[in-house]
Amino acid sequence: MSRRVRVGLLGCGNIGTTFALTVRESSERLAALTGLQIELTRIAVRDKDKPRDRGLPAELFTTDPDDVVAADDIDVVVELMGGIEPAGELLLVALGKGKPVVSANKELVANRAPELYRTADEAGVDLLFEAAAVAAVPVVRTLRESLRAEPLRRLVGIINGTTNYILSAMSERGLEYGAALAEAQQLGYAEPDSDADISGKDAASKLAILASLAFGMHLSAADVLAEGIESVDAEDFVIAKRYGFEIKALAVAESWPEGSTSLEVFPSLVAEQHPLAKVRGSYNAVAITGALCGELMVYGAGAGREATTSALLGDLVDAADNLARGTHRRVPVHRPARLRPRDEVDCAFYLKLRVLDEPGTLSAVSSVLGRHGVSIRFVEQENSERQTELVFFTHPTTLRDMDAARAELVQLPEVLELIRALRVL
Repeated sequence: MSRRVRVGLLGCGNIGTTFALTVRESSERLAALTGLQIELTRIAVRDKDKPRDRGLPAELFTTDPDDVVAADDIDVVVELMGGIEPAGELLLVALGKGKPVVSANKELVANRAPELYRTADEAGVDLLFEAAAVAAVPVVRTLRESLRAEPLRRLVGIINGTTNYILSAMSERGLEYGAALAEAQQLGYAEPDSDADISGKDAASKLAILASLAFGMHLSAADVLAEGIESVDAEDFVIAKRYGFEIKALAVAESWPEGSTSLEVFPSLVAEQHPLAKVRGSYNAVAITGALCGELMVYGAGAGREATTSALLGDLVDAADNLARGTHRRVPVHRPARLRPRDEVDCAFYLKLRVLDEPGTLSAVSSVLGRHGVSIRFVEQENSERQTELVFFTHPTTLRDMDAARAELVQLPEVLELIRALRVL
């Protein structure tokens, strides 16, 4: 006889509704797969009288979240409320009462992880959050399980579908940023208020989660330096393609030999032959580099109701199965954060400057770069009347030296504007 596992859900928006319906519709399939009778028992919402999908009976709903997190007839809690509070305190209650928790809440996991991890481990139950990072792309499970013993060196990912859609539209169809953003909003790839995506904040939360697992270090969204994509224009793509690059919004985490880590989100030129350069539209991918495994990449749909439900279901089955077996899988994070100073990170750069078309201008700009140890890989010059644009590609240099060079360049009388400074992967 199969064991009954009763599921309580916190929140029932678009994703919550899809998840709830899928659980109810999949009960027989999940029972055959797991030997468990997984049942959706209760759903906590703010407004019980709001019109709901007819597949979700009214008697499932409550406005009291304690009916989910503290009730004796709920075995597993799935959290889709979003935000740090009250979700954080509710999950601590659930874990403290020995209930496994499944969450898609990247903001919560990225900001209150140590307390949540500790409470789950002390209670001997699962805290699972595949859907909080890159939805259906199984990168959290890959890091927690398959690569748990691997000395990992680097994560480089495209982990926000909105920015990747916008940059893909600019690259493939020559759209300017504003037009690409408007199209993404019209098609539902971007929210009307898409600041969290555009500014890199959304990717920062996801990167903190992934890097914590990769390096076994307690990292939060506040540890990530984030730069948005607003400044990139269509001409940058033309120049990038001319030299064999695409432009992507990357999330990069690196482990350094002295035991520190660096976490950054930024737009970057990516060589066309790199697999990440071929990730189009709203798709996501994460490239993982380890000392033993070399480089591998996971790829797929990083957002959307169905993709998120896929990740939630996988975690729910694991949580229910572990609960039935009386075991759990602890989160492999044990070290305090140790961050590498930003100015010690090194990379190559693409620089674009508007300058006066006068003898000695190129020499003056090159002298500034050389004085700060920035080595020029090659330079391109385009003239128009009395002004010209200089485009430089540099060899790798530290951010400290590049920042100092940029500060001096804008003071040169020959330099009218430092238009762009993007990193090169």
